[in-house]
Amino acid sequence: AHDLATVLMAEHLAKRFKPSALKTRSHEITGNPFDDQEWVQKAGSRCQLRAIGFKDEDFTKPIITVVCPYSNALPCNNKFRNLGDIIVKEIENKGGIAFLCYTPVVSDAETMGSPGMRYSLISRDWIADCVEIMHEAYAADAIVSLSGCDKTVPGVLMPIARLDAIGACLYGGTHLPGHREDKDGTLDGRSVMEAIGKYGAGLIDIEELHTVERCAMPGSGTCGGMYTANTMSCAVEALGMALPGTGTGPAVDKLNKVTATREEYCEKVVEALFNLMEAKISARQILTRKAFENSLAVVFALGGSTNSVLHLLALAQEADVKLNIDDFNVIGDRVPLLTNIAPHGKYHAADLEAVGGLPVVMKELLQHGLIHGDCLTVTGRTVDENLSSVPILSDIGKQDLIYSVSKPFSPAGRHIVIIKGSLAPESAVLKLSGKEFDEPFVGPVRI
Repeated sequence: AHDLATVLMAEHLAKRFKPSALKTRSHEITGNPFDDQEWVQKAGSRCQLRAIGFKDEDFTKPIITVVCPYSNALPCNNKFRNLGDIIVKEIENKGGIAFLCYTPVVSDAETMGSPGMRYSLISRDWIADCVEIMHEAYAADAIVSLSGCDKTVPGVLMPIARLDAIGACLYGGTHLPGHREDKDGTLDGRSVMEAIGKYGAGLIDIEELHTVERCAMPGSGTCGGMYTANTMSCAVEALGMALPGTGTGPAVDKLNKVTATREEYCEKVVEALFNLMEAKISARQILTRKAFENSLAVVFALGGSTNSVLHLLALAQEADVKLNIDDFNVIGDRVPLLTNIAPHGKYHAADLEAVGGLPVVMKELLQHGLIHGDCLTVTGRTVDENLSSVPILSDIGKQDLIYSVSKPFSPAGRHIVIIKGSLAPESAVLKLSGKEFDEPFVGPVRI
């Protein structure tokens, strides 16, 4: 009689709480209706979840970790509550449950020159650990991660690679170029740094410095040139862990409202995540050695930040991919600098979207055999398949933002260079930004 009662209870539970096929792990929290002992043991957990609004049907749904490194302290991430809300709603529309994970966020630009800067680089690893803690503690079934300010871009991807989780990343976008009423041209954070130097040299007065400070960044988004955040967002897209085209473009419009395009990306990344869950495509199926070679090639083509060296090496280690610092020279010796983007050029990362975004750059690299087309991506398709409908550079029309491999902005070997010598026996990173370095530099060195 006892065995019959057990069977009947199991049949009742399985019928009433039949879990989604995408709920592969989170039954560890909610209970498995096919295991009556576990189901009984998890009554306490379900009681807690009911207190936050769970209904019977919610215990059958997959749980998705939504990584939202939000703070109102910096422009890079201060719109992330908006984006996070859209992602949560879309997950619910798809039949999932979203568990939000917030993380620390430290702005280099705001803390530089202060004791707070000591917390910037280490925040990357704290961000990664925060995500792992939340994702593993609640046995979530997949991850979707927002990223913006410098350390958040690698920081939110590192745990996905570390855990070989099913996941996808979405960049919050860069800021629009700044303008001033009395002069032509555009401004960004670099303009302020240059103005500080000019003021110190007596070339401008305090009012001019104030004008540049006031006009350089008109609204939310990451620093506007190909600095660390924009470099790494493109690097992540090239790795295949973000949807094509989402690594560039503005965060907000001229009214400082989140763009309709960025809101649409929130919906698309959730759709892609559910497709990955159905296909059981986890991070390490995407994060291969070839994928990292593609990412390095994109960094060189864009004229990206030297910080990409330490972040990509960290990501490769998390993904258990063999990548070392000498590989940067191998890739850099054959990939030319193709873009005319600050800090080495006149345009900004937001301008790249108007000419097709990173996919156009990657198409140019693919056509010349400089990236691998057979790498899998979060679309469920390969790089080659993703780029099949992207126009070739010659079809874009007249523009001077993206250059061709045959006539590059600067030849290969003139961007990031890994050097070794008596001052740096193991390695040092040198950034040429397209400049020649034929004559030896002689001068004082501070070690």
